[in-house]
Amino acid sequence: MTGRLHVQNLPLTRLLPTLATPEPLIESPNLAPRRPISAIRLEQGQYRLSSLFWGLTPPWLEVLDHAPHCARAETLESRAMFRDAFSARRCVIPVSGFYVWKTQARSKQPYLVTQVSRAPLLLGALWCRYHTTLTAFTDSAALITVPANLLLSPLTDRLPVTIPSHALSAWLNPNTDAETLNSLLTPAPLELLGAFPVSKHVNNPAYQSPACAHPTGSMLRWAVPQEL
Repeated sequence: MTGRLHVQNLPLTRLLPTLATPEPLIESPNLAPRRPISAIRLEQGQYRLSSLFWGLTPPWLEVLDHAPHCARAETLESRAMFRDAFSARRCVIPVSGFYVWKTQARSKQPYLVTQVSRAPLLLGALWCRYHTTLTAFTDSAALITVPANLLLSPLTDRLPVTIPSHALSAWLNPNTDAETLNSLLTPAPLELLGAFPVSKHVNNPAYQSPACAHPTGSMLRWAVPQEL
C-alpha cells in the first residue's frame, strides 16, 4: 500500500479553474501518513482545497496509530470503518506522484509513480469528521487502493485509485449512486502512469530533499505495439 506521496508544483487552478483555495497546498517531496495533507472536496457546490489529517480517525477510534491511511476498494461497503464515508464523504488528494517499493532479494527499491505527462494526479479518498467539542473538529482521510495494473504489478500489488478530472464531479457528489462510484474504482489505464527508481534516502520520512524525486534509472512505461 502507498505510504508516501510527492506533492510539489501542482497547477491546480489550471486543472480546476473554479477551485477555491482558502488554504495553501501542503507540499512535500516525501509526505508520510500521520501528517496534514491537502484534499479537494465539494462544499456547497464548489470545489474547495482544505487540510486533513492523513489517517482516517472516526469518533470511536481509541488508538491514533490504528488510523488507516489506506482503504481497500473491495471492502469499502462491508467494513464499518469505511462504509459511511464511502457513501457520502469522498474527496481527492492532488499529488505529483506517489512512492511504491519493489521487493528484491535483500532490500526494497523505491519507485516514484507519476503520470507519464507529469500532470497532477487526483487520488480517490474518503474523509470523516471527529468533533473534539461542540464547535471544534478534526477532518481526516484515507486513500483508496485498487489492484495494480499489468504494467506496475511487478513493483507492487496495489496502487491508489486515480480519479479522472472528467469524473470528479460524480466522485465528489454525495448523491452519486454506488454503481457509478464502483465503476471508478478500477486500476489505472496502462498508458496513464509510469514509474522510475529513486534513491533509498526516501525510505526515511524525515528526508525532505527535492532529490527524493530524482530518477536513478529509466522510466517504466507502457509501450504501445507498433503495427507493421
